[in-house]
Amino acid sequence: MTASPFLGVETSLNGRRWTLRPGDERTALAISQRLELPEVVGRVLAARGVDLEAAQGFLNPTLRDLIPNPSVFAGMDDAAERLAVAIEGGERIAIFGDYDVDGATSSSLLVRYLRSLGADVRFYIPDRMKEGYGPNAPALLKLQQEGVSVAVTVDCGITAFEPLEQAEAAGLDVIVVDHHQAEPRLPAAVAVVNPKRLDCESGQGHLAAVGVAFMLCVATNRALRDGGFFLAGDRREPDLRQWLDIVALGTVCDVVPLTGLNRALVTQGLKVCAQRRNAGIAALAQVAGVKDRIDAYHLGFILGPRVNAGGRVGESDLGTRLLTTDNPDEATALAMRLHEHNGLRQEIEAAVLAEAIEQVETTPTDAPMVFAHGQGWHPGVVGIVASRLKERYAMPACVLGVEGGVAKGSGRSVPGLDLGRVVIAAREAGILMAGGGHAMAAGFTVAEDKLPAFRDFLAERLRAQMDSGGVTPTLELDGALDVSGASTDLVEMLARCGPYGAGNEEPRFVISRCRIAKADVVGSGHVRMFLSSSNGMGRLKAIAFRCVDAELGQTLLNGAGRVFHIAGTLRADTWQGRTEAQLVVDDASVA
Repeated sequence: MTASPFLGVETSLNGRRWTLRPGDERTALAISQRLELPEVVGRVLAARGVDLEAAQGFLNPTLRDLIPNPSVFAGMDDAAERLAVAIEGGERIAIFGDYDVDGATSSSLLVRYLRSLGADVRFYIPDRMKEGYGPNAPALLKLQQEGVSVAVTVDCGITAFEPLEQAEAAGLDVIVVDHHQAEPRLPAAVAVVNPKRLDCESGQGHLAAVGVAFMLCVATNRALRDGGFFLAGDRREPDLRQWLDIVALGTVCDVVPLTGLNRALVTQGLKVCAQRRNAGIAALAQVAGVKDRIDAYHLGFILGPRVNAGGRVGESDLGTRLLTTDNPDEATALAMRLHEHNGLRQEIEAAVLAEAIEQVETTPTDAPMVFAHGQGWHPGVVGIVASRLKERYAMPACVLGVEGGVAKGSGRSVPGLDLGRVVIAAREAGILMAGGGHAMAAGFTVAEDKLPAFRDFLAERLRAQMDSGGVTPTLELDGALDVSGASTDLVEMLARCGPYGAGNEEPRFVISRCRIAKADVVGSGHVRMFLSSSNGMGRLKAIAFRCVDAELGQTLLNGAGRVFHIAGTLRADTWQGRTEAQLVVDDASVA
């Protein structure tokens, strides 16, 4: 807070203080000179903590350099050994997954891997509305009665104490593969693999569940190899790289840090995505109109929401079915259904968001968060609505849908405030029926009559964090450009620093002292613009999404004749075979 705000913007149109991302200028210059990159690209790398020696590896991350020995994960060797025994013995295996993208990709990866080995495997995705999140005893016991002897929970299970105790008592062996926050107590299972186990020293706590599942495949492959499994008959060891497209999809969509192993998984996975060998991913891209080479943006914002849609407002297992089928016709049919469900999800989301905004803005409070709940709000969209509210108000947001005296909800946080820790504390204090998560996101279930207590608990704990950390809404930027400097060449250079996501944030620049030559409304409340430099030279396309009713949108629409600083990310925009640079606007300030 002692440094001057970037370009003097103390409070932007979105209420944020602009800051320049810190980075060593000498390192930035050295990187740009050694690797023959523009200085601005060298600064982007230096500002992300990349030094001169690591720069080449950062731009070209490989699994060979970054994948660890699976044995560094607590419980991994036990899990791989039990799974190998089941494969060799022809036991029936069930994959019990979550209904979001990370769960669907984790389930699909393990199903495809096990099928390639000739294993007897099936998957089970619980119905979000009827069964809720995570393993439940009736489902596990039914699987056991149907002949399943080993169940692998993926992206869930780390706090499913009672259901797994009942499964163990019934003789079902369970392997837990998860990445959510763990407690000192572990669930009853033959193996628990979770890099967030308190006794796990892997240093891989940033992995999504699909990344942990990939490491289980690596470990199981090794166990089978050591046991001579691949020496018998015509068995061939599968090349795990063929499924990295699935791993990339789950990793990007779970918004885990794209650093270290995650970065290699996504970078190499995007190469597999480009081949469109997975029938489900290819069909979904076709239905969604993705004609260009699939990148992290497409995974996170176009394909991922459609995979999620089945679990949110449709059939929970649609995503896993899509990603595991090899039949192009079936894949197309499933992709169409998910696309339709996504359209319905958007309609429901818009209605709940409007009600939530009205509730927030008509209920004055000094709490350091946004808290909204409503009767009948669909549990499949509360997480998305929480994200929208977090973006709108630049503070943590929790949204809950109430049905039958029980509220189920999701929360999203801002950097510097650990929401997951507070939710876990609320559960341990007896306020919640269930709850968990991580710093930036959490889920919870609470009795309706305890909603005020939960709200007050959140407010108190988050305020304490805020007071100790001095959290202020900010927008971190990588520098300023003129309109003429925002070129397609720069966009291509910046793409080499990707994939972008949490932990490797996409560079944000300010187009400084520019004018709006033209602005209009397109789509569902988006503001489209054409920018020129302050002297009228140059031309740059720009678009600000979902802001027409906010101060940002209205000011930009009525900005003719004024000079602005406009902040955002540069992307390639291809239309009718022609590619141009486009600014996706995050914020703006009158210069």
